[in-house]
This record gives sequence, structure tokens and C-alpha cells, in this order.
Amino acid sequence: MARRDLSGAVDFGYLEDYTMNDSLIMDEVLGLFQAQAELWRPLLTLSHEGWRDAAHTLKGAALGIGAKGLAAIASETEKCAETGATASLESLKNALNDALMDVAAYRHELQLRGLKR
Repeated sequence: MARRDLSGAVDFGYLEDYTMNDSLIMDEVLGLFQAQAELWRPLLTLSHEGWRDAAHTLKGAALGIGAKGLAAIASETEKCAETGATASLESLKNALNDALMDVAAYRHELQLRGLKR
């Protein structure tokens, strides 16, 4: 994976500005996002009573890295009535997967930059 594999699910320009382009901080923030996503992803199902909390937490984490689309879907999901939540949860999982793919590609690029120094 490399920067060319980015889908646009995450606005890394936002993260670069926020961290003053510090590669170590960006890598740490993105690693925390990945860890949080793995922790909350299993809760993104109607069978778990904490699905709204998971959506809310992912919204905040997504905003922190510049994944505005993911944050918007998470916000919609957390407000959903249970009758319409299944489709929204699926959309949220798909958006999360897209963001995680971008994060993995970007972190790979950061690691390559570190090797060139």
C-alpha cells in the first residue's frame, strides 16, 4: 500500500495541518484511530446495546483524523431509530473500512518516509 492507494475517505491534509506535519504524531494518532476502530467495530450491530455509543465514539475519532464522511455517517447512525438502524450500521461499517484502508496506506507512506531519513 502507498499514498497512491488513498481513496479520499480521510483528508490527511487536515491531520498534517493539525499535527504541524509531524510524522511521529501523525503515526501515533492514526494508530490510536485503528485501535479504537477495532475495539468499537464489533459493537456496530443491533444485537449489541452499545451500538449508539460505538457510533458516537467513531464520530469523534473520525473527526480527529479528518474522516468527515465517516463522521457524518456515524452521526446519522447514532441518531437512527432502531427500525432503520440496520442499513445505517452497514453504511457505517463500509465507511469505516474505507477509512481504515486509507489510514493503512498513509501509515505505510509515513513508514517509508522514515526509512529514507
